Amino acid sequence: MAAAGTAVAALVSAAPATSATAAASARPAADARTALAVPDISVANVKAHLTQLQSIATANGGNRAHGRPGYKASLDYIKGKLDAAGFTTTVQQFTSSGSTGYNLIADWPGGDTNNVVFSGAHLDSVTAGPGINDNGSGSAGILETALTVARQGAKPTKHLRFAWWGAEELGMVGSRYYVNNLPSSERAKIDGYLNFDMIGSPNPGYFVYDDDPGIESVFKAFFSAKGVPTEIETEGDGRSDHAPFKNVGIPVGGLFSGADYIKTSAQAQKWGGTSGRAFDSCYHRSCDTISNINDTALDRNSDAIAYAVWTLGGA
Repeated sequence: MAAAGTAVAALVSAAPATSATAAASARPAADARTALAVPDISVANVKAHLTQLQSIATANGGNRAHGRPGYKASLDYIKGKLDAAGFTTTVQQFTSSGSTGYNLIADWPGGDTNNVVFSGAHLDSVTAGPGINDNGSGSAGILETALTVARQGAKPTKHLRFAWWGAEELGMVGSRYYVNNLPSSERAKIDGYLNFDMIGSPNPGYFVYDDDPGIESVFKAFFSAKGVPTEIETEGDGRSDHAPFKNVGIPVGGLFSGADYIKTSAQAQKWGGTSGRAFDSCYHRSCDTISNINDTALDRNSDAIAYAVWTLGGA
């Protein structure tokens, strides 16, 4: 998640934008039949992806930041998994702060290409550390969801698209570039963009974006069924990759487990953890490593991603 007040870096040059597919339509409501069909996302598999991202950072100067070799190695790892699973992938290039940046877009073949359900997460870390919670967690969660779509041979009613954004930590540069280069006719074809930035915080909260009521209700239905209370997300409002989509009128939603805000005693009472401490005391620090993950939060949020993709996509 980008720090508040970070300026957007200038884009000097870029490759052509990937065409998005599809026209908006009503979202299917979450119901018991849909819930029964939703797969349980393996937290062990999500953690395995995080271990790979940690190894990549360790081998590349301790980070996976924009313009650094660890970022491109992270993108190559995820692209390889998606290509092998049968996704159509596109690498979109842009320039920021004098370095080439990359977005990775993955489309699952099939579904109504006039109605796109779009899930995304930023893949870059800050230069200070490997960024395993921020935002390896969201990146790994949507990767495993996408791979589960492929393993199940899902045939959703709508078209599923996933993205891993570059240079979010410089001010949502990659996602902003994607949206700005998407024709308005293509923007109108995106039913909703779902953003996942920090979903495994070590002292977690369970926060749901309240930007679009329909998307919000799907996430709340999932957590309610699990007996997990939620709160409206405010800490990261406008500070992650949903912002460029929201700014052009695309419905957005998402999940967040907290960054450097302090957990209150009331929040600790309902969620556990430690009051008076940050949700993630390693936010934007070198200690945001593989040990900086709460497995329960990662598991619940990864399952919630799948629930939303299956429900909104009509899988």
